[in-house]
Amino acid sequence: MTSQKRLAAAYLLLALLLVILFAANIFWGSVALTPGAVVSALLGRGQDALSVGIITQLRLPRAVMVVLLGAALSAAGYLLQTFFANPIAGPFVMGISSGAKLAVALVMVVFLNRGLLTNSVTLILAAFAGAMAAMAFVLAVARRVQRMSILVICGIMIGYICSAITEFVVAFAQDSNIVNLHNWSQGSFSGMTWGNVRAAALVVLPVLAAAFCLSKPMSAYQMGEAYAQSVGVNVKRFSRALVLLSSLLAACVTAFAGPISFVGIAVPHLVKQLLGSAKPLYVLPGCCLGGAAFCLLCDLIARSLFAPTELSISAVTAVFGAPVVIGLLVRRDQEGAR
Repeated sequence: MTSQKRLAAAYLLLALLLVILFAANIFWGSVALTPGAVVSALLGRGQDALSVGIITQLRLPRAVMVVLLGAALSAAGYLLQTFFANPIAGPFVMGISSGAKLAVALVMVVFLNRGLLTNSVTLILAAFAGAMAAMAFVLAVARRVQRMSILVICGIMIGYICSAITEFVVAFAQDSNIVNLHNWSQGSFSGMTWGNVRAAALVVLPVLAAAFCLSKPMSAYQMGEAYAQSVGVNVKRFSRALVLLSSLLAACVTAFAGPISFVGIAVPHLVKQLLGSAKPLYVLPGCCLGGAAFCLLCDLIARSLFAPTELSISAVTAVFGAPVVIGLLVRRDQEGAR
């Protein structure tokens, strides 16, 4: 199979998986609805107010949000892997999601304790501030260490520190809504509204478009900083752009769904294997499709496996994502030993 045919087949497969899983998330849930009732609700012809409400106000905005945030998380992971030249760099592993989680938890608790409600813009700004603070720490460490494994370990440690502080904040917060905050801190797509979808889309879509526009300098950067400079890439400005875009994507995901593990590491790796290419121009769209499909699958399992009890989304993504990361590490170690 030629490379072009393989790419076309891979994109078609990813798009087909995305459509199937999106439909499954709409048709399948804890409340049993007939396919006819679901279709009628989607077409605006539903007669039953309950089924129309479940489809249009619960399942549909949640599924759209999962697509947006899944694409964002996977793209953020790929940008970080490009920046650090490390296949296991990702928002969760590098502590960026945990930094965003801590900032959002602090803002939510302060607002809740004062009887106020937080809006989407406030949460995104708080998450971005936390993500940038965690990224600043990781970059400071990166200047002092030569081995990438040490940097990854430091990222994991800052993630643990931020998560521990978040747990203290959540545990001692005084508010009746603290249960929702606890569920969010574990990672969840529940409770998404069309207002959340609009706010997330206003951040995610322009950032993904900007990342796609950087595909050409990313290809040069993958060959090394010296090569990138030789072909006219302003490495310092480009590096800042990668940090900013990946932090924005990770922050948006964390603001609405909490920290979600392994998606940003596993999906880019699987997509590159499927496409048979590491070119950003091809991998970024694949990451968006693959991340959306992967999160749709995990969310379907999280809310359906033990319905009406809903699992943490991170628990499900870890079950599927961790083996991929372990396999990646084993493969790299074997290649290094040859």
